[in-house]
Amino acid sequence: MATTKHRIALIPGDGIGQEVLPPACAVLEAVGARHGIEFVYDVFGWSCERYLAEGAMMPADGLDQIRGHDAILLGAVGWPGVPDHVSLWGLLIPIRRQFRQYVNRRPITVLEGMRSPLSDVQDVDFVVVRENVEGEYSEIGGRLNRGFPDEMAVQEAVFTRPGVERILDYAFTLAGERQGNLVSATKSNGIVHTMPFWDELVVEQAERHPGVTWRQEHIDALAAKIVLDPAQFDVIVGSNLFGDILSDLAAAVAGSIGVAPAANLNPERDYPSMFEPVHGSAPDIAGQGIANPLGAIWSASMMLEHLGHPEAAMEIFDSFAHVLASTPVRTPDLGGTSSTKEFTSQILEGIGKR
Repeated sequence: MATTKHRIALIPGDGIGQEVLPPACAVLEAVGARHGIEFVYDVFGWSCERYLAEGAMMPADGLDQIRGHDAILLGAVGWPGVPDHVSLWGLLIPIRRQFRQYVNRRPITVLEGMRSPLSDVQDVDFVVVRENVEGEYSEIGGRLNRGFPDEMAVQEAVFTRPGVERILDYAFTLAGERQGNLVSATKSNGIVHTMPFWDELVVEQAERHPGVTWRQEHIDALAAKIVLDPAQFDVIVGSNLFGDILSDLAAAVAGSIGVAPAANLNPERDYPSMFEPVHGSAPDIAGQGIANPLGAIWSASMMLEHLGHPEAAMEIFDSFAHVLASTPVRTPDLGGTSSTKEFTSQILEGIGKR
């Protein structure tokens, strides 16, 4: 069997991020041995701990250090004493923007054996596609008259035609590969410039994808429908802010944000893409050996698929889905008593056996 080698940049980050990446790598090694895939890992200690010690989340040449990797696998970032906007803008956003990771892809699936907070939830399997590099999360704006009674803050949203077109094209194409249904999140009844612009480009893009049935939904009504009837959705596409909120809401509907994966994709593959569990660094349980590794393992599966190994990726998915469906093994966040190591061992045991 010919061997394919991939060089992966590992950024464990903070808290349980350092505890969930080793299980993800162990699963990658197990499935890689079966499929002739070899992984070379470079570990980068970029974190809030580094920020507190050196004043920066990563070194000035950090992006150049990982630019040549095939993919990036991230654990979690965030720690008490470091404001979230510092950790986000000091590490994650520079990676996403400099490497043109303009697609944030979030699969939402109610796995058998997972308990959704909703009653009688079945057949939930959709994807939230979030625009990942512009929109409402821009750097344009500022603060004025700090400390005075007339203090003010201005934040500008930026929607470019190329930026919106490319995320819509990705979402419509994905819908065409799935069930052929797409919902666009908007709020053009209240946001009078950017959202009508978004809606117009959705109409243009729909004409290029005649096989996809689509509709638009105002963000508030759409959030309600995800709770009331999540099984109706196939692909949802939204701006940076709307996609961010909807994907976390949908992950909670699926049972736990703690198991949710995410892919930050550069579809053209000019730069490495980044894969990460959605959960935070969880300082309250860090170091106890009870962190749920599933989000990181699922993210590693998505990374394998992106790297061109769909069968290996599916073996990982099948293994953890089997653990949830047919065993009582659960970490405490899912109502169980198993450790990170015990949960990982069960997944490793099932690789290739489904």
